[in-house]
Amino acid sequence: MTETRFKIAAYGLCIREAHLLLARYVAVSTGQTWWTLPGGKLEHGEHPVDTVRREVEEETGYTVDITHLLGVDSRVHPVDWGIPGGADLHTVSLYYRVSVVGGELRSEVAGSTDLAAWIPLAEVGALDRAVVVDAALATGDRRPADGRVAPIHVTGRLRH
Repeated sequence: MTETRFKIAAYGLCIREAHLLLARYVAVSTGQTWWTLPGGKLEHGEHPVDTVRREVEEETGYTVDITHLLGVDSRVHPVDWGIPGGADLHTVSLYYRVSVVGGELRSEVAGSTDLAAWIPLAEVGALDRAVVVDAALATGDRRPADGRVAPIHVTGRLRH
């Protein structure tokens, strides 16, 4: 039987002047990096809105307002970390549209990311990036009635 794990996370999609706010994630085990939306795992008892505000500030230096919920993504994928032989990880990701209301851009120190930047939207597709970036961008501002983010095909440079 395959081991299973569960993670719930919340992310902020912030677009300003045709640029997307991203943070560069650093894998603890390998040191590999890839771009992701500012956000992350909910702490025990934390509301997802509070998670987004906390994570965006930690990873980028900005304080943000939540504009609206974009949608909820749920997917299961194999992972090879944490357990000998790997596991199936079920991730539930909540995507919020956010806008910057304060702070200054800076990179996180001693955290899960090492760089924050505004990336031109036209260049995002060429980046080594997390699937959350494409899932949130694909949802855009449509806000599906049932909240469900449409499945996206994961290929190439996308990471779970």
